[in-house]
Amino acid sequence: MSDATPDPTGAAICADVMGDLPETVLDQGRRTVEPGRLSAAWGKPAIVLRCGVPAPPTLTDTSECLEINGVGWFGEEATGGTIYTTIGRATFVEVSVPAEYPLGSGALVDLGAAVSTHDPAVTPCSG
Repeated sequence: MSDATPDPTGAAICADVMGDLPETVLDQGRRTVEPGRLSAAWGKPAIVLRCGVPAPPTLTDTSECLEINGVGWFGEEATGGTIYTTIGRATFVEVSVPAEYPLGSGALVDLGAAVSTHDPAVTPCSG
């Protein structure tokens, strides 16, 4: 899984988001990730956040938007869990939550503050 290189504005947003992430997500402690990547991980199996990713190919104007604490997310099932990607923000942030975590969307509660503080809303969640 490679990280995309965001544009300069996106890179600045991602640097701020990454610097403000919590030490725990779903009561799981932070893990070490490859240096230089715009990503973070918590727990085992890992809950992974990546910043500055491209839009999901299945995201459309009519996709359902899950709003949690003012942040809109697009959720899609993936092998072994769910991938949530922000909707309506200046930069896409992706959170992969393994199926082993019941109520995986709770990770979005834990991570939403860093996103809403540093990645400005462009359009509101309309789902």
